[in-house]
Amino acid sequence: MSRRPNFVIVMTDTQDTRLVGAYGNPAMRTPCLDNLASSGMTFERAYCVSPVCTPARAAIFTGMYPHIAGAFTNLVGLYAETRTMGQRFQEAGYDTAYTGKWHLDGHDYFGTGICPPGWDPEFWYDGRNHLESLSPDERKLWRTGLGSYEALKKHVIGASFTWAHRAADRALAFLKKPRKSPFLLVVSYDEPHHPSTCPPEFVEPFLKYGLPVGPSWSEDLSGKPAHQREWAASAGTPAPGGKAVRPLYFGCNSFVDSEIGRVVDAARATGEDTWIIYTSDHGDMLGAHRLSNKGPAMYDGITRIPFIVQGPGVPAGARERSVVGHADILPTMMELAGLPIPPVITGCSARSLLAGGGFEPGRQAFAEYTRYEADHERFGEYQPIRCLIRWPWKLVLNLHATDELYDMEHDPHEMENLIDSPAHAPERDRMHDALLDEMSRSRDPWRGSYWEKRSWREKPGSDWIGGTRFNPADGHRPGYLDYDTGEPPKEGFKARPG
Repeated sequence: MSRRPNFVIVMTDTQDTRLVGAYGNPAMRTPCLDNLASSGMTFERAYCVSPVCTPARAAIFTGMYPHIAGAFTNLVGLYAETRTMGQRFQEAGYDTAYTGKWHLDGHDYFGTGICPPGWDPEFWYDGRNHLESLSPDERKLWRTGLGSYEALKKHVIGASFTWAHRAADRALAFLKKPRKSPFLLVVSYDEPHHPSTCPPEFVEPFLKYGLPVGPSWSEDLSGKPAHQREWAASAGTPAPGGKAVRPLYFGCNSFVDSEIGRVVDAARATGEDTWIIYTSDHGDMLGAHRLSNKGPAMYDGITRIPFIVQGPGVPAGARERSVVGHADILPTMMELAGLPIPPVITGCSARSLLAGGGFEPGRQAFAEYTRYEADHERFGEYQPIRCLIRWPWKLVLNLHATDELYDMEHDPHEMENLIDSPAHAPERDRMHDALLDEMSRSRDPWRGSYWEKRSWREKPGSDWIGGTRFNPADGHRPGYLDYDTGEPPKEGFKARPG
């Protein structure tokens, strides 16, 4: 590339791979995303870093795992010292804009309405901005009055009423702006997340449609963590016939595809050096494993997310099978732009995959869960989970409950928990060691011997007195100083005196 590339990131909320035609379900009516997939690369094994909004977004926009970035659960903000994608690219001379749902300021669901550092305030349009653009009656209608196809028809809801459409309008205004600098644009749709507001004509095709959720819809969850059985009991009766019937959700999913199409068309018009990156924050269980919504589990229904990339040199229609994660997005972009990637970033660049070089078996994705939300009571409460995906294995450590191991190649519906299988113990232990190494590498503040000593494996414990290991450099703050000397440390890991 002769000059620094442009980037357009498009993301949705609560949209897993089952809701995108390009991933094998054309009934979902997503022609714009399907077109993007036909002209770019579709990642078949992409995973979110956490199946809840805020921590997932923390990884996307910082390149760091949530436990390091600070936003480890919903409604907990990023640490003050955490640098976001916007700040890093703005400092590199990029024109940066963000429009739509942010959910990283530690405020309420809608946000503060205040543009954070790193983004152009002219185009900022979070949930608070959208609420304030509505009259009191319109606010009430949006949040509580449009819960059916009939209500959407009665109130003659059009695209212009929606947050999606107004966020897209700001994105189009940014893309049309004259500029001499490269740009980074993020368009973050709240849709198809509840309340799934959209014009009724998008809902109509789904009034009698049921999405098959697979054989796990009726499993009894024996051999699975106890909190999953409690969750399933709260979800009520499994979907009849193993099909999810959610006409507003599916209709809004199709509607947001049309809004994505508006932005993608405009992005393509900016030139061949513009990268278009699409993903979602997490999915919805939709009745798989008798579970609803999202929460303390690592099943593919909520962790496997769509990820499609179009850009210079990316083979059209390519399908990539290597494992990637949310935290890999920012370092990939930085490498494409020729920016240095500071050691504090925990993700791994996926640039080598974008040329279609083939499956990389060593790639892995890390995922975590702490609690659903800081402000919510219950919802599983405090359920610390750490997970590692390295194809075809998925290891899930449920600190307070039964651990899980799945062979996703032979058990794609994750029905058989192999954690206590003697035949799978060697692979299980290798995955366990790799997961512990990743927790240590990233300085997970919840790391400790309790993750090592499981019912199925007794690893030797560590010494009570450990060492000091400073946080890796972030490319912004000055280097760390040794506690004892006040000088730069001579070693990366220093044992403390007993």
